[in-house]
Amino acid sequence: MSKCITILNELLVDTFNDILEIEQKALQAGAFNDLSVTEMHTIEAIGMYKPRTMTEVSSALNITLGTLTTAIGNLVKKGYVGRKRSEEDRRIVHIQLTKKGKLAYRIHKKFHSDMIKATIEGLTEYEEDILVKALEKLNDFFKEKYNLKHSLKEIEDE
Repeated sequence: MSKCITILNELLVDTFNDILEIEQKALQAGAFNDLSVTEMHTIEAIGMYKPRTMTEVSSALNITLGTLTTAIGNLVKKGYVGRKRSEEDRRIVHIQLTKKGKLAYRIHKKFHSDMIKATIEGLTEYEEDILVKALEKLNDFFKEKYNLKHSLKEIEDE
């Protein structure tokens, strides 16, 4: 294996693990110390503004409806999510963030924003473009290789 490939592999693995660890530590140290990273990502998938169905959220997270049902049950108990059956079709369950859930969402979004700002600080516009292209290529590889349904753009739009 070439030196470049070895270094890139180490950087990607370390960065992925570090992000997860830093997110967990930030949650534990903050006002939302009762949330796991997985729960925070569930909150993120629910989104801020409109109620979503359980099916929409489970699809966005690439998890089963049963797994999401358990996660939502915990988030409801903790006061981050509200759940309501559809009046038209009782089989459909709508979920949305409570005031507490929206605050957690905003703080998590700021965490990611600060992380990205720190990443590109000091880079030229050209270097930023190269970084974006390299990460898009990596993201496309994972999406194609593992048949992940949603692109980052689709998730951001939700």
